[in-house]
Amino acid sequence: MPPSRTTVLSLRGRPARRRGLLAALSLAASASLLPVPATAAASATGDGAPVGHCAGSALLRVPGAARQRAVCLDGLTTATTAASGYTDPADYAGLTPRDLPTPTGVPGIQIDGYFPDTSTTNASHGWNHDSQFVIRLPDHWNGGLVVAGSPGNREQYANDKAVSDWVLARGYAYAATDKGNTGPAFHRDGRRPGDAIAEWNTRLTQLTRAARRVVAERYHRPPVRTIATGLSNGGYLVRWQLENHPELYDGGVDWEGTLWRAEGPHLLTFLPSALRNYPRYAAGGPGAQTALDAMHKAGYPAGSEFLWPSHHAVYWDLTQRVYREEIDPGYDGATEAGTPFCAPGTPACDADYDWTTRPQAVHRAVDRIALTGRIGKPLITLQGTLDVLLPISQDSDVYARMVHRAGRGALLRYYRIEDGTHTDALVDTFPDKLRPMVPCHRSAFTALEGWLTGSHLPPGDHTVTRPAGADRATLLTACPLDREKRS
Repeated sequence: MPPSRTTVLSLRGRPARRRGLLAALSLAASASLLPVPATAAASATGDGAPVGHCAGSALLRVPGAARQRAVCLDGLTTATTAASGYTDPADYAGLTPRDLPTPTGVPGIQIDGYFPDTSTTNASHGWNHDSQFVIRLPDHWNGGLVVAGSPGNREQYANDKAVSDWVLARGYAYAATDKGNTGPAFHRDGRRPGDAIAEWNTRLTQLTRAARRVVAERYHRPPVRTIATGLSNGGYLVRWQLENHPELYDGGVDWEGTLWRAEGPHLLTFLPSALRNYPRYAAGGPGAQTALDAMHKAGYPAGSEFLWPSHHAVYWDLTQRVYREEIDPGYDGATEAGTPFCAPGTPACDADYDWTTRPQAVHRAVDRIALTGRIGKPLITLQGTLDVLLPISQDSDVYARMVHRAGRGALLRYYRIEDGTHTDALVDTFPDKLRPMVPCHRSAFTALEGWLTGSHLPPGDHTVTRPAGADRATLLTACPLDREKRS
C-alpha cells in the first residue's frame, strides 16, 4: 500500500462525478520515462539485428502484447538503468533504505510493452497506456523466473530496487506488471466496485503465462521454477495467485500483503479508527489516553507511536479514501473519494466510516477480491511488527490463521519481523528504532529456494528478533531465519 507517484490520469467506465480529486492526492512529482537513449543499449531490435550476447532478441514475442520493445543492455540493474532510462527511480522512491547496495554487471535483454487495455493512467515511455510490463532476461540464467506486481498503485518499475536487482544478480529472469491501473485515482478504472483491484489479479496471471513463454523462447527451455513475490499490494497478489492459480507457480514470498476478506479485518475496518482517534491523541488533554487506547485496540501496536505522525500525514487518510471509493463509492454520494482530513461528524467523513453498517452489495464487492487461505503451493509470509499502515494483528496474523484453518498449514511459513515497518525508507529516519525488511525478504526468498529444491526446510512460524547491538550495516545486509537442514 505505499503511496504511488502521481501520474497522468484518465477516466474509464465509471460516472463523470469522479473528477475533482487529483490536486488533493498528489504525493510526488509526476515523471515519465525518457525516450529510449541511443547510447544505452548495445543493440536494439529497431536498429538492426542484435549481435553477441543478445543475438535472437528480435525474434522474441510476448504472447498477447499489443506493443513491445526489446533492447540489449550491458546492465539490467538500477546501477545502469537509472541513468540509461530503462527504469523510473520515481517509481521505487521511498521503498528501500538509502544505503541498500546495488548489484552491477548483469547484461541481458529487457522487453518493455503493454497488453491491450482501455485505461491510460500509466504515462511511462509516453505510451499513456495501462497494463504495462517489463521483462528482463539475463545472459547468465539460473533456470528460474520471478514475477511481481507493484506495491501501492505504482508502475512496473516499483520493485526494481527491492526485488529485481537482487534476483537478476542471482541469475533469475524477472517480470513485473503495473497491475492494469496506476495512480491515486486508480478507482476510476472498471465498471463496478472492486473491478480495479480484481484486474490486478488478472494482469499478474496474464504476465506470468506470457513471461514463461518468453523465457522458454529465450533460453530454449521452460523455467525450472517460477516464484511469485511482492510487497504490500504485491504481496496480496502472491497470496491470491497461489490460491487461484497454483499451477503457474512453484511457490511465493509474500511481503506484508494486503488482506481482503468480506467479514474483515481489512483496510476499511481499521483505518477509520486511526482517522478518528489519532488527532485526539496528538492534541493531548483529557481525551488523549482514551484515544490512545482506541488506537491500540484497533491494532496499532504499543511502541509504534513514533510512526503515527508521518502515517497520519501521508498514508492513513489518503489510503482510506481512495480504497473506500473503489469498494464503496456510494458512501460519499457525488463526492469523489471523500474530504481530506475531515473531522468526525462532517457529512460522509471517512473518519466515521463503519464497515459493519454498509450494505451487502458493498460487502460483495470485497468478496469478489477476497482471500481464502486455500493456497496450493509453498508460501513464505513476512511482516514487520511495527507496520502501522497494515497492522500485523489485522493482516498477516489473520492470514496465517486462515491458511491453517483451510488445512494448508503445511504449505506456509510465517515470520514476524521484530521492529520492521511497512516502508524501508523510514529506517533512514529512525535507524535506532526500526530494522529494514529488504534483507529479511531476501532470507525468506533463499529459504523458499531451499524448500523447493528439497535441500532445506525453513524453520516453523516464529518472530525473528532484532539482534541485540546489531549495527546499521549488519541489519542492512543480514536477517538470518535459522534454517533447519533436512536430514
